[in-house]
Amino acid sequence: MTRPAPRPATTAEGRLELALPQAATLGEGLLWQAGRWWWTDIEGATLFAWRPGSEAPQSCRLPDRLGSFAHCRSGRVLLGLAKRLCLATLGDDLALGQLQTMAPVDAAEPRTRINDGRTDRRGNFVFGTLNEARERRPISTIASFYQFSLQRGLRRLALPAVAIANSICFSLDGRTMYFCDTLSQRIQQCDYDADTAQVDNIREFTRMDRPDAWPDGSIVDAEGCLWNAQWGAGRVARYDPEGRLLDSFAAPAAHTSCPAIGGEDLDQLMVTTARSELGREALAAQPLSGSLFGLRLPKPLGVPDALFED
Repeated sequence: MTRPAPRPATTAEGRLELALPQAATLGEGLLWQAGRWWWTDIEGATLFAWRPGSEAPQSCRLPDRLGSFAHCRSGRVLLGLAKRLCLATLGDDLALGQLQTMAPVDAAEPRTRINDGRTDRRGNFVFGTLNEARERRPISTIASFYQFSLQRGLRRLALPAVAIANSICFSLDGRTMYFCDTLSQRIQQCDYDADTAQVDNIREFTRMDRPDAWPDGSIVDAEGCLWNAQWGAGRVARYDPEGRLLDSFAAPAAHTSCPAIGGEDLDQLMVTTARSELGREALAAQPLSGSLFGLRLPKPLGVPDALFED
């Protein structure tokens, strides 16, 4: 049966509205889980969870910067702290309980930290690192992509070295992985085998159509389309499975960082933003930077992330 082609999901204005005022230095990693929006302020070393309708989010201060995370089948949370993966037990109020280190990441390489990541469709955690050195460029031995599972441990994916790993997400059947080096201004894709952690057939998915657009976090929706938050351009763009731009949604903050689709009916588009790298004049012009922005879509398009198999 042929599935109808995806149609643009935007309102006429394509405008994202303020959902929750925040002042995140580097909001990232947004996802919908168990009736709440979850995200990290990486530079603030804090995990947030917010239930729509409540005035303020709950928060959990962590011992290091949190690049990305995943919810687990046991109810715990897998945390991608700067240089290690940890399993954390959190209270209902997000109070940090037990924190168990599962795997060091690039322990001998001081220039990297964990960045973007999410579970694949089989419940393995796939993440990337970034080069924090001043030159911020790909170096063959650092800034890589990894898969982690309790059964097989940490396995490096045979993908090109990058400066800033981002846009990690998976096709609905789990056989295609999307990823990017933000500095390349293009999103790539590859064939992906979750069981063997093998990748093949690396190819371009799409290029940014604006010089101020730098691809950050991405997700795949129920129609197989990819949504990408574009740092610097202040927008979230939706691409069809062939990489063609379908639509874009503007936010009143230049540094849009990670989109998600959730809500009780899986029809709420939301995006994190950041204050990082904005000067005094830019912050004065965009005072809501660091907040959550969103809008309601005309139909449910959200696909919940798989739970990490712990």
